[in-house]
Amino acid sequence: MRPDDFILWKNQCYIDGKWIPALDGEVLDVTNPASGEVLGTVPKCGTKETSLAISAAARSMAAWKLLTPAERGEYLHRLHALIRENLDELAAILTLEQGKPLAESKGEIMQGASYFPWYAGEARRAYGRLIPAPGPGRRPLTMLQPVGVTGIITPWNFPFAMIPRKAAPALAAGCSVVIKPASQTPYSALAMAALAQEAGIPAGVFNVITGDSSKIGAELTGDPRVRKLSFTGSTAVGKKLMAQCAGTVKRLSLELGGNAPFIVFDDADLDRAVDGAVISKFRNSGQTCICANRILVQKGILDAFTAKLAAKVEALRVGSGLDAGVTQGPLIDESAVKHVEALVAEAVDKGARIMVGGKRHALGGLFYEPTVLGSVTPSMRVFREEIFGPVAPIVPFSSEKEAIALANDTEVGLASYMFTNDLGRTWRVSEALEYGMVGVNEVILAMAEAPFGGIKESGMGREGGSEGILDYMDTKYVLMGGLNV
Repeated sequence: MRPDDFILWKNQCYIDGKWIPALDGEVLDVTNPASGEVLGTVPKCGTKETSLAISAAARSMAAWKLLTPAERGEYLHRLHALIRENLDELAAILTLEQGKPLAESKGEIMQGASYFPWYAGEARRAYGRLIPAPGPGRRPLTMLQPVGVTGIITPWNFPFAMIPRKAAPALAAGCSVVIKPASQTPYSALAMAALAQEAGIPAGVFNVITGDSSKIGAELTGDPRVRKLSFTGSTAVGKKLMAQCAGTVKRLSLELGGNAPFIVFDDADLDRAVDGAVISKFRNSGQTCICANRILVQKGILDAFTAKLAAKVEALRVGSGLDAGVTQGPLIDESAVKHVEALVAEAVDKGARIMVGGKRHALGGLFYEPTVLGSVTPSMRVFREEIFGPVAPIVPFSSEKEAIALANDTEVGLASYMFTNDLGRTWRVSEALEYGMVGVNEVILAMAEAPFGGIKESGMGREGGSEGILDYMDTKYVLMGGLNV
C-alpha cells in the first residue's frame, strides 16, 4: 500500500480554496512509524503562508456567517457523507502516517465524523433568550454570534478525529478556520481538506497549513484577526500558547495532558474491569490523553486482577497496523520510545515488578512490548507522569478514601475511571474525583453528544455536546427601550 494509490493523498497546503506549496519551496519529510520509510513530503510553511491563510479566513467569514444555520449545516452533512464514502482510503492514510491498526483508524474516523451532523443540528439550536423586562417599555435579550476566525492546532495521536471535534462546531457557528496539523501526521488533515473542497465549502472557510510549528503558532496567536484558538496537545505547549494569546486576549479551548486513574474496587465485575483496562490503556498503544495511566486496584482483588490483566496483555499482537490481526502498532517516534524506557527503568529501580513485557519489542524500530508493572508506588515517575505508551502500572490501595486521595494526587484532571457495583460508591467517588470526566464501568468517553474536556492543568473549554458550540460563539446583550412610546 503506497501513497500513490490514494486519491486523497495531498502534498500541498490548502489555502483559500487552492493547493499551494511553501512560498520558499521548503518541505518536511513524513515517516511511517511502523517501517521508518519516508512516505512523502509536505510544505514547510511559516509566518507568510499563515498570514495568507488568516487573510483568506477573515475575508470568507463575512459571507459564511450570514448563511443560515441550516445552510451551513448542509455543507457539514455533505462533508460527513463524503468521509463515510471514503472510509477505507482515509483509514489507510491514517494508519500509514500514525501507525495504529486499521480497525482503530476506522473507528477514529467514524467517531470524529459524527461531530459534523451533530453540530449541523446544534447550530439550529443555538438560541438567544428574552429576559424578563425590568420595567415598562424595555425588552432585554441576548443573541449568539460567531466569535471569529478560529485557529486550530491538532495532535498526532488522533490526527483525523481531532479536526471535526474543533472544526465542526466552529463552522456550524459561522466561524472560518485555519488548521495546523501535527508535522508527524499531516496527511489526514490534508485529505479532509480535499473532502471539504469536494463538499463545496466556500474558498477560505476551511484552510489547512503544514510546516514550522513555532512560526505558525506564533502567527495564529499573535494576529488580532484570529479571535479564537483551539489546541489539543501537551500541557507545556498549551501554557506557551495561552501566554502568546494574552496579547490579543483570544478565546481559548485547551485540551491538554492527563494522568487518568483507573480505580478497581473489590466489588467490581472483575472481567469487565480487566477488559476495560485493556481497551483504555492499550488503545493506540497507550498514546491517548485519556488512557488509563495509573491502575489502582483494591488489595482484596489485586492478585486476581493482575493475573487476568497480564494474560490479556500477553495475548496482544504487535506489528504494522496494516497487517491483519494486529492490535498494537508502533510508538510515534524514537523520543516516545525512550521516554517509555526511562519510566519503566526508573520504576524497576525503585522496586516495581515487570509482570509482562518491559522492553523494546523483538520487531525493533519503534515497537515496544505491551507491559504490566506491579508494586508501583506514588514515588515513581510512572505514577506522576503521563506515560503515552503501552505500560500499565498497578498501584494497590486499601480503602475508598485512599483510592480517591491517590487518584487526585496530580496537577492535571482530564479523565478518570472506576469499576464498582456499589451504587452509593458510584456517586460518592464520581463527585470526589477532581476530573472533568468520569467513566463508571465504562471507558469509551468521547461522543459528539457529550462534553469532553478537563479541569486543573488539563485545560479549559469543552468539545462535544451542546456546550461545544458555545466555545465558538459570543453572547451579545441587547436592551431595547422606548417600546411603549
